[in-house]
Amino acid sequence: MAEPQVRERSVRPVQAPSVVDQVTKEIRRSILAGTLRPGQEFSLREIADDLGVSFIPVREALRRLEGQGLVVTQRGKSACVVPLTHQDLHGIYRLRRQIEPEIASRSCLLLRDEDFERLDDVVKTFADERLGIDEVYEAHHNFHLELLRPAATAWDIQTLETLWHAAERYVRLAFSGLDAAPDEHSRREHAHHHRSTDRQPGIRREFRSAARRDLPRREGDFCR
Repeated sequence: MAEPQVRERSVRPVQAPSVVDQVTKEIRRSILAGTLRPGQEFSLREIADDLGVSFIPVREALRRLEGQGLVVTQRGKSACVVPLTHQDLHGIYRLRRQIEPEIASRSCLLLRDEDFERLDDVVKTFADERLGIDEVYEAHHNFHLELLRPAATAWDIQTLETLWHAAERYVRLAFSGLDAAPDEHSRREHAHHHRSTDRQPGIRREFRSAARRDLPRREGDFCR
């Protein structure tokens, strides 16, 4: 009797995000975009009403965001957006300088042609003028995630994503005057594209060397 053939999947299974995941993402987006302002207190019940969900997923979402350093829950049913401070900014980038350059240096040695192609696809979204600024920042986040992924552990990614979300509030504030500029999408696409498109061996070696040499300095310059 012939054994039944196992069909190879052509697509990967997907999972619908939970209500808590969706609530966490939307509250985080509001904080990063400044709709929920630094230092602002808000009622969990009001947020739940605005989102059209029950109190429970909002409470769980805020626990996650508190672990990411974005909110502080308070007694009763309220919370506060963590204020922006120079001390917080320096702390975020001090940790990033210790973690990212070393991972980026190793990752650059592991990137393959298909990895560069995937990076190219992400970079192309920067120039899509149909995207809102929140989607552009998400694409930027994905670019750096894919760049470091070959050498990053699960703990590396979890730690870096926390730091990236914390840093994004400061980045948005620093570039708020540029975000609405008509050519900002194409400027960001160009800024990232020249680092990832050319696959000639010499250029790739140069890319890797530049990443190892320049990342520590660039991160340091940002938060002086």
